[in-house]
Amino acid sequence: MSETPGERLEQTVARALAEDLGGGDVTSESTVPAEARARARIVQKEPGAVFGLAAVAETMRQCGVEQIETVVEEGKWRDEVPAEVVLADGSARSLLAAERTALNFLGHLSGVATMAARAAEAVAGTGAVVLDTRKTTPGLRVLEKAAVRAGGARNHRAGLFDAILIKENHIAAAGGIEQAVGRARAAAPELAGTLQVEVRNAREIEQALAAGAPRLLLDNMEVEGLRAAVAQVAGRAQLEASGNVTLETLRERALTGIKWISMGALTHSAPALDLSMTLELAP
Repeated sequence: MSETPGERLEQTVARALAEDLGGGDVTSESTVPAEARARARIVQKEPGAVFGLAAVAETMRQCGVEQIETVVEEGKWRDEVPAEVVLADGSARSLLAAERTALNFLGHLSGVATMAARAAEAVAGTGAVVLDTRKTTPGLRVLEKAAVRAGGARNHRAGLFDAILIKENHIAAAGGIEQAVGRARAAAPELAGTLQVEVRNAREIEQALAAGAPRLLLDNMEVEGLRAAVAQVAGRAQLEASGNVTLETLRERALTGIKWISMGALTHSAPALDLSMTLELAP
């Protein structure tokens, strides 16, 4: 039986809590009365797009928190801060046990969504689309890619299993672009429509086009090189730019006529959004 998204989230949260709690929260257990109850407020402290509320709720649930209320629309940009994001009521010990893991999920995923929103805004009106990559945190790819979508960018392949991307090392091992493309088509005809070849110069572009590749990945090309590639291909394949893409360089690349721009920084370098949790003891 395949796991559902809910089961996967439950397992991801359980691993994160096991890493943080170990045998128990010795500080809270030694200082906070077992019967103490409290209300927790998670607050967004800087502009951005919040994402990861399901992970927060699951973290608190696994820690025994009874009541959790989200008070913000996920993925929607917010400038008016500070602002409440989550309210939770329950055992003070449970809330404290959940605090760091919940904030780690929420801060990181909101940071990814925020950078994705900034990237989507940077290319608005150009016709180009920003994609993520496989440069994700091990074990968090599904959550990070969901955060990318929430922010307004798009997902590239989920992994090595759902699309064919022939890169420099595949070409070297296969003996050339023509051989690599031919073998890929023969071995996985059902994925032929996804087939993409990484190219670095005009000669490799022509080789990939001659082999029938429907999509080319222009690797580490500067803006002038991208413009030249667009002119050379002249609509015979879809083009994606990749390599050293930043928020500052996105729009210039998008204006070259490229269809896709992949940006590893969406997931591997997104700064965490600033959020905090405060506790108020119940009377």
